[in-house]
Parts: sequence; structure tokens; C-alpha cells
Amino acid sequence: MRIYLPATLELLVGARSAAGGRTTLDLAPGRAHTVTAALAAALPDEDQEGLEYSAHLAAADDSLTALALAPAAPRLRLVLTLEVPDDVVVDAAGDAAILTPSAVDLVAPVEGATLVCAHVDEPEAAADVVATLAGDDAAVERLVERDLLWYDAIEIADIPR
Repeated sequence: MRIYLPATLELLVGARSAAGGRTTLDLAPGRAHTVTAALAAALPDEDQEGLEYSAHLAAADDSLTALALAPAAPRLRLVLTLEVPDDVVVDAAGDAAILTPSAVDLVAPVEGATLVCAHVDEPEAAADVVATLAGDDAAVERLVERDLLWYDAIEIADIPR
């Protein structure tokens, strides 16, 4: 199953090369996003690509929470696209009225999840991330307008930190 994991750049320290040129990462249980039945029902006019992009955007929003919990991490949003076994992903627990429709929970650790790609803010976005975390609504709007930069799994070492 393809998931979009909100993260901080510190998590990439654990990325490693695996057989066949794959890049893998060990994951702890926690919140992620994916295309769910609830997301498809909420956005009935979207195709699969549009649904995946919506799940990705929700993960980018949640990466701000990850940053708030990791004060030493570089102040850049990060979304990791990963392939994980289906049986470790369940619908997110919590109030359905509050949860994003793409929210899922990883209910078990995943050793060697395949990293497909990473999306990260350009370094110039750091000031807006800091301001957003401090409650600046104008900075939130500027972040919404920013596209995250795409890095293939083999380019992880090239991500500016």
C-alpha cells in the first residue's frame, strides 16, 4: 500500500540502500495518509491522481505537527511516499468529524519500508514554517501556495538540510 508519511528531515538519517537499488526506511507506528474510501467519497469528482495529491497535501499539513514535536529538526515540511504492507494500515482512530478523510494509522512497526520519493520545502520556506508554527496566519497562506520539491528515493542525500 502506498502511504504519505508526514515527517521531519531527521527521519531520513535512518534511510539506507537495499538490494535492487531500493531505498528503505524503518517506520514506527503512527499517523499517515493514503487514498481511503472516505477520501474518495469526500472528493467524488477526483481521479486517482487527484486523490493521491489530496492525501499528499494532508500529509504536508501534518508535517507541521511533526515539526512542532521536534524542535531540533530543520524547519522544513517533509512528506515521504512509501510502500508498506497492507496489513499494518488501518483507518485512523479518532473522531471522524475532526479527522482528515485520508488519515490512516500504521499499527505496527515496518522494517524496511520502500521509500518511493520525498517532497520537501525549499530552504527559503523555513521562515514561513517557523512563523506558521508560531501562529502567523499570513505565513500559513504563504505555505499553502508553496509546492514541495520532489526528490527520488536515490536522491535523498541531496536534500538540503
